[in-house]
Amino acid sequence: MDEVREAIDAIRWPEGSDDFCIYPVKKANGVKPIKEAFVLCLSQKHKWTGEFRYKIPNQTNRGPVDAARLVNATNKMFAVEWETGNVSSSHRALNKMALGIMDEILCGGILVLPSRRFYKFLTDRVGNFQEMQPYFSIWKNLDVSKRGILAVIEIEHDRESMDVPRLTKGTDGRALV
Repeated sequence: MDEVREAIDAIRWPEGSDDFCIYPVKKANGVKPIKEAFVLCLSQKHKWTGEFRYKIPNQTNRGPVDAARLVNATNKMFAVEWETGNVSSSHRALNKMALGIMDEILCGGILVLPSRRFYKFLTDRVGNFQEMQPYFSIWKNLDVSKRGILAVIEIEHDRESMDVPRLTKGTDGRALV
């Protein structure tokens, strides 16, 4: 958890500043540069594996998690996903990590989501904490807590300014809408 918090705190905008300042226009900022900075910190400073894939025999590929690291005490991986897609992607991310825990490949997972206040300045319809919160009881009832940890962290910008550049947008999905 300390490494994840440190990676979240390491994200600065504009680059080189002391905090994270967002260009405060609805749907004006991309999310990919934020995730990339987060994963870069985890991989370079703490030796996490970016785009980690795990397979279950006789099942379809679930796709990679943004980053994962081996937890020596359990000999299993711990995964983290930084939401850059829509709310359906947020559901898939939590489901993927819950299944990884249930299949005893992962010992835990964290999904990082923007707050509603932060979300409005990001790519259209990116998943956010408030939109996911009503569904938390589903994952609680899976009872993965006997086998691992499944958590969601809500993030927010430090301040707003029209004087900072917009975060660049990707080219996939609705990113350019």
